[in-house]
Amino acid sequence: MSLAAQLATARVFDLEQPRFAGMPTHPAHKPGYFYALHRRHRDSYRPAEFGPRSGSSGVLTMMEHSGTHIDALCHMACDMTMHGGVKVEDAERADGYRELGAETMMPLLGRGVLLDVAAHKGVAQLPENYPISADDLIATARGAGVTVRAADVLLVRTGYATAWGDEPAYLNAAGVAKSGNIWAADQKVVAVGADNMAWDNMTERDPDTNMALFGHAHLLVTHGIHIIENLNLEELAAAKIYEFGFVGIPLKFRGATGSPIRPLALVDAPRGQAN
Repeated sequence: MSLAAQLATARVFDLEQPRFAGMPTHPAHKPGYFYALHRRHRDSYRPAEFGPRSGSSGVLTMMEHSGTHIDALCHMACDMTMHGGVKVEDAERADGYRELGAETMMPLLGRGVLLDVAAHKGVAQLPENYPISADDLIATARGAGVTVRAADVLLVRTGYATAWGDEPAYLNAAGVAKSGNIWAADQKVVAVGADNMAWDNMTERDPDTNMALFGHAHLLVTHGIHIIENLNLEELAAAKIYEFGFVGIPLKFRGATGSPIRPLALVDAPRGQAN
């Protein structure tokens, strides 16, 4: 069967959260998102001159780290040095980064793995600020009968996607702890993602460095592994699908530190159930 035929019969799971003013946003990325109509249908509608056609368009203002998005490698630095030894002072400009910007991110096309930690622990949603450890990830993978491999896109479900309309609750989501980040990097995945604001546990500090968001340094800076945030994994988890084809295409914002992304999970559909 050709690739086109396989795609035509695949079941598609949309993993993006809807974007709207007032959606949960990390405090460092406020105001987050704003959309307003700029040109309205009535502005150009002249029945005698143009007939029934009219047009409308809007203005979109948003932080690149709002909504479902992916972090570029220039997003983080340690000791003013980004991934691959790139010095911030050499790459940073007022209009963006000369290296490691969003336009350098390749499309993510490959195998995806879902580790549904919440379901493995028998809950719809993990406790607030629960630190997801390496042991949690290993046990979840074993329970689901999946193996995380090199070049995979690793997705972790906390259950907090259902709180997308409630910012205070969403900002207290569970997240991946230091040991979980070290384990993920050791598997040599190409990207990670979760149904929370920061992938990391937002309340944990690395006892060795006192650094918050350890994974943002360990994954982005040390290992060059991209991070996808604010996923909606509910439908995929409900279907108990733990291995799938993953498609995620960043936008080519030159020099940007991140990009919106529309992530999809593709699986073989039962006969007669293709999208």
